[in-house]
Amino acid sequence: MSTAAFDDEAVLLVGHGSRREKSNEQVRELAADLESRLGIPADAAFLELAEPSIDDALAGLAPVASQVTIVHCSLFAASHVKNDVPLAIEQARGRYDLEIDNGAHLGIHPAILDLLDDRAGAVETELGVDRTADDVAVVLCGRGSSDPDANGDVHKLARLLYEGREFDRVEASFIGVTEPTLEESLHGLSKHRPDAVVVLPYMLGDGVLTQRVRDWTSEFDDEYPYVDALAGDPLGTDSRLLDVFADRWQEARSDSVEMSCDTCKYKVDLEGYEEDVGGARAMLRALAHQDAHADRENVDDEPHTHDAPAKHVTVCTNRTCADMGAPAVLERLRQEARDSEHCDARITRSSCLGRCGDGPMVAVYPDGIWYGDVSSEDAERIVGDHLDRDRIVSELVDQTL
Repeated sequence: MSTAAFDDEAVLLVGHGSRREKSNEQVRELAADLESRLGIPADAAFLELAEPSIDDALAGLAPVASQVTIVHCSLFAASHVKNDVPLAIEQARGRYDLEIDNGAHLGIHPAILDLLDDRAGAVETELGVDRTADDVAVVLCGRGSSDPDANGDVHKLARLLYEGREFDRVEASFIGVTEPTLEESLHGLSKHRPDAVVVLPYMLGDGVLTQRVRDWTSEFDDEYPYVDALAGDPLGTDSRLLDVFADRWQEARSDSVEMSCDTCKYKVDLEGYEEDVGGARAMLRALAHQDAHADRENVDDEPHTHDAPAKHVTVCTNRTCADMGAPAVLERLRQEARDSEHCDARITRSSCLGRCGDGPMVAVYPDGIWYGDVSSEDAERIVGDHLDRDRIVSELVDQTL
């Protein structure tokens, strides 16, 4: 490839950032390899928890380049790709004399399918099984997202991994946020009594979530002695990722980036996500998220990306509850929690909780308290009494678990 036309260009590879420096070094290694592949300067930046930030990295590139192309390490198009990175880029455009092209997420690519196939093959070898002679099931385990489009791509990738290969079955699963969870998928597969279960952690770095996949798989292997189960390695720094990065770079600099706008919850009405249309809440979240992680120096040793809240509150926003006023309940709970000086809770929407007609339903964990027939006026008591002071609002209790 001739570099004559690229003398004034640079690439910025954007990773999420981790408290585990090993994961951050993997992104930097990929950036160095990408520089060798493309023949132009390539630096690494991080959304949070690691240095440099996107803004600092662009400030460093501004004196030596007039055009910078952002290439994402994100596997799918969720909030970081749709909100956080575009916000950082737009702010940088106002600060630096740079043309900044924003690329797409890694997404679904033949090189990634080939890499996953090899990861599965390595596990088969370690287990001593052969998909052509044995019943080998595969679980592709993603992180999980509140964006249905991103979750849907995990299922599509799992199906493509199944097509044309001799696996008994390939299923998509998730660590959290959405379903099915890895634990659910593994226990479901046990009913089919395969000879082996190969679990593929669909993550870039070898961090805390990858270890969780290994631990859950090991527990399943101990619990079901008639099935051999083992988790494989994440994508890591395999050279085939450079093929994907190079394609995404070329798409961005030639204005041919394609995003899945027809199934984006910020653009179309999707069942259960109607309030996200327009993206205003997403923009507010991105601004708050950016501010919350501005400090990249005082990062403790705990290898989890975010500190877990004391409580998790879910509000059913499926059709029946939504018709009964659940969106207003959700918004009022969030507002009351923001106004509280003591509330340490994450408040999210959920799909159907199986109590149709008794809603709006609000579930509080780890307490296992389900409130029913909740109105927006009840939100102040739920936050003030239960979330702030651990006092259950008894007259609203539908059931306890």
